[in-house]
Amino acid sequence: MDIADFDFQLPQDQIAQYPAPDRDGSRLLVYDRAEASRQHLLFRDIVEFLRPEDALVVNETRVLPARLKSSKSETGGKVELLLIRPEGDRWLALARPAHRLRPDTELALESGWRLRVEQVLGRGRILIRLVRGSEVVRGSEGDFRAAGCGESDGLSIQRLLEAEGEVPLPPYIRRPPEEADKERYQTVFARQAGAVAAPTAGLHFTDPLLRRIRDHGVAVVPILLHVGPGTFEPVRVADPRQHTVEAEYYCISDGAAAELRARRRAGGRIVAVGTTVVRALETAVDPEARIRPGSGWTDKVILPPHRFEAVDALVTNFHLPCSSLLLLVAAFAGRPAIMDTYKIAVERGYRFYSYGDAMLIQ
Repeated sequence: MDIADFDFQLPQDQIAQYPAPDRDGSRLLVYDRAEASRQHLLFRDIVEFLRPEDALVVNETRVLPARLKSSKSETGGKVELLLIRPEGDRWLALARPAHRLRPDTELALESGWRLRVEQVLGRGRILIRLVRGSEVVRGSEGDFRAAGCGESDGLSIQRLLEAEGEVPLPPYIRRPPEEADKERYQTVFARQAGAVAAPTAGLHFTDPLLRRIRDHGVAVVPILLHVGPGTFEPVRVADPRQHTVEAEYYCISDGAAAELRARRRAGGRIVAVGTTVVRALETAVDPEARIRPGSGWTDKVILPPHRFEAVDALVTNFHLPCSSLLLLVAAFAGRPAIMDTYKIAVERGYRFYSYGDAMLIQ
């Protein structure tokens, strides 16, 4: 297997810079694996393909306004930060530019908060401590726990990010974030703050659409995976089996696991909304294909060939060439089928990436 086998040509004007006017008005390409057939519909038509006994699994992570603009206290040089997660009493962040940062470098924010670089880790990553006057803003891994998976008093840095942070739009959206992105780059079922990128397959759902799905008999089951910057990390090796993904925190509650097991016993399918849900469920499944409750960190890389134990159908957006997300989707649908489907999607003018259109693979 060579990563070049997962490359494709995409016109720049098909990289969505804004979401569709209506969340569920995006286009939906339905690929049936058994029949090798494709249908072209609108996302709100997805109800027609769900069975009453199914479980639709969604990721309830909430995107932090994690991008901060700062300047070096000594020189005034600009440094952009993406806060990723707490590491003990410090925070892991991506800095740009990072090559001139040194331990003890102080960065200033407009509000008067100061950030002190504690450690430079390489690959643009640094550990920082946030201070204002003599007050130290501390975080801990406990901040990432979700309701049902442990006690938490929320992210201690939340007030700073809410005051100064920007929506962390991905780099292929070539514009600054706007006021509307605060709502549109967030799913309607987002509950637990901690992601630095949206679980984008979930962006197409609306509350009325979810009501229609529930009225159809489908269980909508929330789980959690806090999306990290590894989502956008390119595969830099020719052999994808050597690629690693930065660990992300996940949580599957007792109630969610029990509901999924019950739906499976009743003959229903587990329909994962997004690759983040797939990674969490495939991490939590036991050797008897039962989904276990629990929480922890997953660095699971899914690529062809992979035997899926926990997921029967997948809702997903269209992904970057040669990305770990495309590898996962190819493992689920088959590489020839998914590459042919992507070629058709390009020819038919589908919109790609975070704010783009969606696929249902069943």
